[in-house]
Amino acid sequence: MTAKDGKDGTIAESKVIRELAELLDETGLSEIEIEKSGLRVRVARQITMAAAAPAALEAARNSATAAAAPPVDATGADAGRHPGALTSPMVGTAYRSPEPGAAVFVEVGSKVDEGDTVLIIEAMKTMNSIPAQKAGTVAAILFENGQPVEFGEPLIIIE
Repeated sequence: MTAKDGKDGTIAESKVIRELAELLDETGLSEIEIEKSGLRVRVARQITMAAAAPAALEAARNSATAAAAPPVDATGADAGRHPGALTSPMVGTAYRSPEPGAAVFVEVGSKVDEGDTVLIIEAMKTMNSIPAQKAGTVAAILFENGQPVEFGEPLIIIE
């Protein structure tokens, strides 16, 4: 993201903001922030219910066709308060397997040890392995493969 700028730097700043806005659209993220050479830029967008509704319907459609998992009372805000909740440490896109077509890291009922990779989150074109925070059994997987996730969002329940 380099640009030749005028005396006040507004051309360079404008270009950076436009590039970040395009990156938001490409990745499906809701917010991005960078700092470079003393310039800090944060670009965020608000997702309206009308825009979020098709994604929610698609997720519901996908979960209805997936194999039924044992019920866990860990929905919505309650999931984040569950003592075994693994929450997203960053904004990005969550994936259940290391690459398309590969076996998933965990399923509901899988036994995990502390430190085992249970999912990855792609943020800024970087794949970040997310480890289990404790040993136990995966009781619930609260996200769909390829779903955008927010910081602090509960993703997996380990009991």
